[in-house]
Amino acid sequence: MLRAIALMFTLYALAAPAQAQVFRCEKDGNTVFSDQPCGEDAESIELRDNRIGGSFNQNLPAQEAPDPGEQAEESEPEEEAGTCRFINSTDLRRYLVREQVVRGMTREHVRRAFGNPPETYTSPREVWIYQTRYYGALYELTYVYFRDGCVERVEYRKP
Repeated sequence: MLRAIALMFTLYALAAPAQAQVFRCEKDGNTVFSDQPCGEDAESIELRDNRIGGSFNQNLPAQEAPDPGEQAEESEPEEEAGTCRFINSTDLRRYLVREQVVRGMTREHVRRAFGNPPETYTSPREVWIYQTRYYGALYELTYVYFRDGCVERVEYRKP
């Protein structure tokens, strides 16, 4: 029993994160990193915690408080302002790998997912039309409708 408790405390001590001091120096024109001061110009470096976990915004700078006067002026809807909906990078990569187009993508995202459009129309609104063929026969038409440079909707139709 005593041996098991000693082993448990040893493992706990080893698992505890060790905070090491790191120094940066210039030697013979090269930058050197060390755990001990390596010269008179040794500069202590603070290392960020790189362990898995935490929150996504822990390394971001603090946001400034918005001015209430400016916020009232910018109350227009996002679509009228002409900006595309934000798609985070993980979701965007997933859509591009799946060759999938969703509302809010830009023209460049659509090109990366589907390729250059074989057929485009700009009037009365911008539409890109893609053809899907199986065994040489036309199987499906994909219509991508844009508004202000962003995908407004995608329609799949049988020919």
